[in-house]
Amino acid sequence: MEIYFIGVDVGTSSARAGLFDSSGVLLGVAKEDIRVWKEPGDFVEQSSANIWSAVCNCVRQCVLRSGVDAASIAGIGFDATCSLVVLGPGGSSLAVGPSDEPDRNVIVWMDHRATEQANHINQLGSSVLNYVGGTISPEMETPKLLWLSEHKADTFSTAWQFMDLTDFLTWKASGSLARSTCTVTCKWTYLAHENRWDADYFHRIGIGALADEGFARIGTEIVPGGTSLAQGVTARAAAELGLRPGTAVAAGLIDAHAGGIGTVGASGGKGSVISRMAYVFGTSACTMTTTREPVFVSGIWGPYRSAMVPHLWLNEGGQSAAGAAIDHLVLMHPASPEEARRAAENGENLSAWLARNAEQVGGLTRLAEMVGSLHVVPELLGNRAPFADPDARAIIAGLSLDTSVESLIGLYLAGLVGLGYGVRQIIAAQASKGISVDTIVISGGAGQSPLVRQLLADTTMLDVAMTTSPEPVLLGSAMLGAVASKSYESLEAAMSAMSTIGDIRRPDLSMRPWHDHRFASFEALQSVGRMLTSKPNS
Repeated sequence: MEIYFIGVDVGTSSARAGLFDSSGVLLGVAKEDIRVWKEPGDFVEQSSANIWSAVCNCVRQCVLRSGVDAASIAGIGFDATCSLVVLGPGGSSLAVGPSDEPDRNVIVWMDHRATEQANHINQLGSSVLNYVGGTISPEMETPKLLWLSEHKADTFSTAWQFMDLTDFLTWKASGSLARSTCTVTCKWTYLAHENRWDADYFHRIGIGALADEGFARIGTEIVPGGTSLAQGVTARAAAELGLRPGTAVAAGLIDAHAGGIGTVGASGGKGSVISRMAYVFGTSACTMTTTREPVFVSGIWGPYRSAMVPHLWLNEGGQSAAGAAIDHLVLMHPASPEEARRAAENGENLSAWLARNAEQVGGLTRLAEMVGSLHVVPELLGNRAPFADPDARAIIAGLSLDTSVESLIGLYLAGLVGLGYGVRQIIAAQASKGISVDTIVISGGAGQSPLVRQLLADTTMLDVAMTTSPEPVLLGSAMLGAVASKSYESLEAAMSAMSTIGDIRRPDLSMRPWHDHRFASFEALQSVGRMLTSKPNS
């Protein structure tokens, strides 16, 4: 009997589920939006109940659309953003913000309320920070936990569990409180290479209570992604998901890392897991490279052992705002309301519409002409890597009074070029420490555009490949389910068998002088921006 696997992906604004066969062919997919609350002061919150409801709806719908009998689904895997879920006694929701609304119990990854706490932790210093690129980010969980202890003391003390969103989903599905090596190592300072938490770090930064109780509220059982959890899907979860009780549930991954699993080990093309860099281009962007031995790169998160590919070390960079930066950028242009209306009539968002229209008016053959004097440093939510500067902000230079659609397309292209230069900086920082990349394998919604892939190739001067799967992030999570169900003996085996390299974009070497000149301007503007946002000496 043919067996199948489900991958679930929870992004910043939606939940998705996909059903795949054992060779990685997508047979059914479903998507549902999830609620996001944004408040002044960089507060961004969600509801775990709303997210779980959306996940259940998506799983049922993808199974229905596939026409597959739920009894033949062998395993399910989950990935999600690295958001913090706070649960009270019995799994109830606890308020995490000034609204005091219990349903709002998730601090979203992009929430920067804990910037002051992150700065405090970095000033104190700790050997633990060596494994997050030298500095902790407010996007990570321990600064957020410190913020809760200082501003929502009742929530902090009452909480039964603090969980990464991925681990919350696997708990809801299986009842297991096991945490993924990926989540706690990448975002919670767990030292996977030593199989331990560092109690001194938690005491030093001011949340030693978590250490004193034996880390019971943040995870005492840590397992690699793809590990089979408990007895599989519980009876209650089976009824909610529309699956068979006992269906294997895999320990999950952060969403970007699922994209890495779904791409870098694909068969075909040049290179290998070691020489390929995963680039997941969504609301934010994440870069992931893999090494056999630990490599320490200032400003690049990691090295993390077994956080993505088992037994290998991961270095993680990226941009806190990528798709979100482009969306925000183009909406500021006077021509955007009318073009957004046209895009909606065509069933597209504005960025996808602009990409298609850019190709229709000449695409990259007119890049220099259409971009003109525009320069964009798209750091609207800080610089995640390689400068680890959450206070950095975007810069736009070269604006004119032109309000035409063509100037809107030029602004869009300039923003993409800026993102490409950010990736170029990450690659250079890693190369200085001996991490060599020959191919970027892209996933995420924006990566579906041939124009975007070619621009990334031209700005980085590297081959940019995509896999044949239309949903590589969902596929990565489905691979976890395949391993948990013992259908594949290892994650590496599933990666090779279920994913294949497809289209490859090679850099246009004739554009190198133009990009080199603009890259120098990009770095000069970036330097000025850091000077403008730096605090004067007291």
